[in-house]
Amino acid sequence: MSRIGKLPVDVPASVKLSFEDGVLTVKGSKGELKQRINPAISLDIKENQVILTRSNDEKQTRAFHGLTRQMVRNMVVGVSEGYKKVLTIIGVGYKAEMQKNSLVLSLGYANDIEYVVPEGIKISLESATKIIIEGIDKQRVGQVAAEIRSLRKPEPYKGKGVRYENEYVRAKSGKAGRA
Repeated sequence: MSRIGKLPVDVPASVKLSFEDGVLTVKGSKGELKQRINPAISLDIKENQVILTRSNDEKQTRAFHGLTRQMVRNMVVGVSEGYKKVLTIIGVGYKAEMQKNSLVLSLGYANDIEYVVPEGIKISLESATKIIIEGIDKQRVGQVAAEIRSLRKPEPYKGKGVRYENEYVRAKSGKAGRA
């Protein structure tokens, strides 16, 4: 059995689960998420746990077993606690500001970059150089953070750019033959 797939998913009392027609619906204090579950994986919903089992031992089914368990866990944590990613902007003159439903970034290009905030995601600014991305869907929060980071990735010579809060960028020395 899959080492991850065989672990039960603990469900807090505030979270309600329902499984109908191959779609798992998870409702909690922060919102509601739906996910289609692979037909080879079956769910056994008890009062405070979800146990996933697979129908066969094919390689693809074994892979889906662990994946599905982790997706169910992410949904339960998302609707009860939520997910958060923090980005920091490093560089002289680099900054971010919110305008209505979009994030405007000044990242050293000729024009400012306007990033429209997707539905279900909340972006706030702690300062002009610290962006906080929050939401209930772990995949969407990570995707939005990756898209914003890709607008100006941290470069290794001066360290300028957008990076995750705890990301380490190894600095390079530059040209060795310079006097």
